[in-house]
Amino acid sequence: MPWRPPTSTLGTAGLLTLGLIAAFVGSLLVGPAGLRPGVVLTALLEGRGDVVSVIVQEIRLPRSLLAVAIGASLGLAGAALQGYLRNPLAEPGLIGVSGAAALGAVLTLYTGASAAFALALPLGGIAGAILAVLLVLLLAGRNADTLTLILAGVAVTSFAAALTSLALNLAPSPYAALEIVFWLLGSLSGRSMEHLGLALPFMAVGWVLLASVAPALDALTLGEDAAQSLGFHLPAVRTRLVLGTALAVGSATAVAGAIGFIGLVVPHVLRPLVGHRPAALLPVSALGGALLLLLSDMLVRVITANQELKLGVVTALVGAPFFFWLVIRTRRGIA
Repeated sequence: MPWRPPTSTLGTAGLLTLGLIAAFVGSLLVGPAGLRPGVVLTALLEGRGDVVSVIVQEIRLPRSLLAVAIGASLGLAGAALQGYLRNPLAEPGLIGVSGAAALGAVLTLYTGASAAFALALPLGGIAGAILAVLLVLLLAGRNADTLTLILAGVAVTSFAAALTSLALNLAPSPYAALEIVFWLLGSLSGRSMEHLGLALPFMAVGWVLLASVAPALDALTLGEDAAQSLGFHLPAVRTRLVLGTALAVGSATAVAGAIGFIGLVVPHVLRPLVGHRPAALLPVSALGGALLLLLSDMLVRVITANQELKLGVVTALVGAPFFFWLVIRTRRGIA
């Protein structure tokens, strides 16, 4: 009998968890140093302070952990936004968080603050994401509907993109402009446990906020009036959703640059496997996002030997054709 994908949340989550564990082990083994599995395991457990221990514990381990945390944030936020907006094309960048976080980080590069203070870059990104949320909530108003929220997000995204372009245009030197462009392409290269320690608390709070709106997302499939009649206060749900997205995606963008399409692609692929319930989609999207980003990061390390591809380029190469397919499928559905 041919293998068929599971159609339950537990079955899908179990398979994704096994895949994530295997990919995490593979991520610790993959790299230009060519270390054997036994050597990697010894360096990971004993940490003798030699070169191998430094490679495993200070380069590969934080990189793999960050890929899991960032991928989970993007997948979770994408599933939550698609459930709330009831739009399968929604993703975290839609409410301006990614663009504003990128702008905050770019400003630290432009002003030289990132060179003077190692954590200025992630702190700038997180500050940008929080400011974007405050601006979106201010523009949308207290009792705004979904369309107004999307319009406010598009406005903030456009403004952040314009300011980022201005920073590039006024960069003090070609080297500074190149540094900004490379950072915007997204990468996990050179990230340390300090970056993980700074971003993870913000991400964890964002995960909790996004998970807390799961029952409301299920109720919203019946419509806003039905959800309100079931006792859900939609303005409060929206505030938790936007704040959770800002903290999770903003801190992810702050430490890794702009990485797109994870929040769009992963919920789409996994939705048919969990019965189209938004609440059931949240945990499997987090696992799927972590797995996809971990595999993408392994790919950028092995695909070129001399110059590492940027992570955002790889995810865009995967996501853009998928987006084309979505548009074509939607067009056929309308016809």
